[in-house]
Amino acid sequence: MKTLKSVTLGIALIVTSSFIQAKANDVPEINLTKTHAINIYVDAMTRGRIDGLNQVVDQSAKFSMLRGKSILSFTKKEMTDYLKHEKNIEQVCTTSTEIVENNPDMAVVRVDMKFDNFTRSNYVTVANTGSGWKITNVYSVFK
Repeated sequence: MKTLKSVTLGIALIVTSSFIQAKANDVPEINLTKTHAINIYVDAMTRGRIDGLNQVVDQSAKFSMLRGKSILSFTKKEMTDYLKHEKNIEQVCTTSTEIVENNPDMAVVRVDMKFDNFTRSNYVTVANTGSGWKITNVYSVFK
């Protein structure tokens, strides 16, 4: 009986510590603001810093790129997998942001990445999802 209690207590401690450790990596919902989501996106795209990106991108987010006359579309998983391979690679560009639309439920922010020969404009939609502000759509065009 004593062994059963010890084993049960050990399992309970492991489960509890695993849960606490997983939650420690989460950003509290109060910190999931529009500004936070955009800053994390800009850091990921321009500096290869992907920490926190998974939390600020909604599970159903769609990433699209207009390349010539073709539109390429990617899921959250495809985009985050790509960015993991680009981790810590800093882009040689000048980045600027501009709010295109803003209301209490959503915002569209244009993130321009100006390289020597072209500019990549990313139209990033962030929405108040009820569990913080998250990126729901990114549409990129190249000029």
